[in-house]
Amino acid sequence: MKTLQEQTWDQERALYGSRGLHLVRCRFDGPADGESALKECADITAEDCYFNLRYPLWHVHGLRLSGADMTELCRAALWYSDHIEIRDSRLHGIKALRECTDVAMQGCDVVSPEFGWSTHRLTLRDCTAESEYFLLRASEIEAERLRMKGKYSFQYIENAVFEDCTFDTKDAFWHARNVTVRNSTVKGEYLAWYCENVTFDHCRIIGTQPLCYCKGLRLIDCEMIDTDLAFEKSEVDAVLTAPVLSIKNPRSGCIRVPAVGEIIRDDPESAGEILLQKDE
Repeated sequence: MKTLQEQTWDQERALYGSRGLHLVRCRFDGPADGESALKECADITAEDCYFNLRYPLWHVHGLRLSGADMTELCRAALWYSDHIEIRDSRLHGIKALRECTDVAMQGCDVVSPEFGWSTHRLTLRDCTAESEYFLLRASEIEAERLRMKGKYSFQYIENAVFEDCTFDTKDAFWHARNVTVRNSTVKGEYLAWYCENVTFDHCRIIGTQPLCYCKGLRLIDCEMIDTDLAFEKSEVDAVLTAPVLSIKNPRSGCIRVPAVGEIIRDDPESAGEILLQKDE
């Protein structure tokens, strides 16, 4: 593996097609404002490098980044790449990760609208994220201690597990399939509409009109706070540990709850059972 230290490149496709590079404290920056510095490369390791130019890491096969600083000008940084490890890095450009496979991230700070679209086999450990449409259509996701803020997150994702996470995000998990969220806090309006086979296990759920039009929905010992008009037209099996403001027209299943401020039944197809603690 060839090592390059403390060098700067700003030209178009500066290191195009390289194989077996170890970059240390290098910079992709400068007046030429070139794009696609490491396009079509393989077996790239970069330590403490600075990325300030567009599209640097497209079609890369085998990439290890640590201490990377990707600025707001580093747009669409990683696309169509695979076998990627990213540690202790800042990804602050729009659309930073897309259509990549086998990605492991740890200790990273993401500020990137449209991050992670259509990414397959992604792990996130101890990361923070601020985004819109975060992980749209991604699949095979594992996340632990992810702290995420934004809008329209996790839409159309499939086959995912989230543990010990904190989400502050409206319209999250719409159309999600085969997802488990454990020991997490989920805050935001209109949670997980139209989802299928989604489980919330020992979670805190905060916000209006959650969990409507769902199929195969499960809640295991969850606390719901400031939630009204919940479960409309959903197939749901839920055990709740705190009172709910209102429940509206659950389609089927059973909801066990300490108390409900209002139960709304104005749909003849609403057959879901609601059991208060005193009924058990």
